[in-house]
Amino acid sequence: MGGSVGAALVRTGFDVLFVDKVPEHVTAMNERGLRITGPVDEYVVPVRAKMPDEVSGEFHSVFLCVKAQHTREAAEQLKPVLAEDGAIVSIQNGLCEVEIAEVVGPDRTVGAFVNFGADYLEPGVIHRGNRGATVVGEIDGSITDRSRKLHSVLQAFEPDAVLTDNIFGFLWGKLAYASLLFATALTDESIADVLAEPRHRPAMIALAREAVGVALKRGIALEGFDGFDPRAFTPGMADSAAHSSLDDLVAFNRASAKSHSGIWRDLAVRKRPTEVDAQLGWIVREGEALGIDTPLTASLIRQIHEIEAGRLSHRWENLDTLFETLR
Repeated sequence: MGGSVGAALVRTGFDVLFVDKVPEHVTAMNERGLRITGPVDEYVVPVRAKMPDEVSGEFHSVFLCVKAQHTREAAEQLKPVLAEDGAIVSIQNGLCEVEIAEVVGPDRTVGAFVNFGADYLEPGVIHRGNRGATVVGEIDGSITDRSRKLHSVLQAFEPDAVLTDNIFGFLWGKLAYASLLFATALTDESIADVLAEPRHRPAMIALAREAVGVALKRGIALEGFDGFDPRAFTPGMADSAAHSSLDDLVAFNRASAKSHSGIWRDLAVRKRPTEVDAQLGWIVREGEALGIDTPLTASLIRQIHEIEAGRLSHRWENLDTLFETLR
């Protein structure tokens, strides 16, 4: 995500410093530039890149694009170089804004939501698979000069970027969608093929309803995006609305060159831990605090950990486990 957004900003004329902890990636960017490839666009831009321990000075706008489980560590590293009137913008998955605010303060934290597909292919090369929703907003729901400015910056990346007064409505909506994406990563099939499979639709609908039920109990006004309408998964609502939303998601994902989720790529290609605890863990913890059971989400988290540990392989049958939990 950081490579995709940052390259677009450099291309537009913004002064951007890239920071990454992979030495080969930093070296490649400095020597050959950053290459964006895929159906959205093909280009290379010269960039400046550093390792985290090489960063010094003072920065007013920081786009944080690390995996959710690394949020606190990254925020602690950024705190000494973040201007007193600066802000960290969380371009991540999950509710990372909460952790960032705990480190640098809520007044220096800005929320963001993205749903475009991108992958790191090799040092200096990022694949952008599609365009998707891009949203920015203050975490207290206000509209400020700062958020307006950041919105205009993000429009250099995504012309249809949205400025919102309800960023947590988008973030909780993405958590519900993320639960579906984690479920698709239990198999080796594409996102679209799993979401389209009639046999597993009841469990998928029930899974999304757990996240939506928790969000609604917390008083979150959920926002939809890119075919996903979280309100269609309101507990007690007729299944027809949920099926319609899933059909729209299938169409959105079939149009993307990124057929599999970043979750699946972490598991099957990069062989590294996923963001499952840092994302879906919120649903379980908040559910417990509110007295709402989330057994499918808990079961899904356990299965993802089993795959991470090498004790479970990607297969359709893993989704049957969710169906048994539903029963």
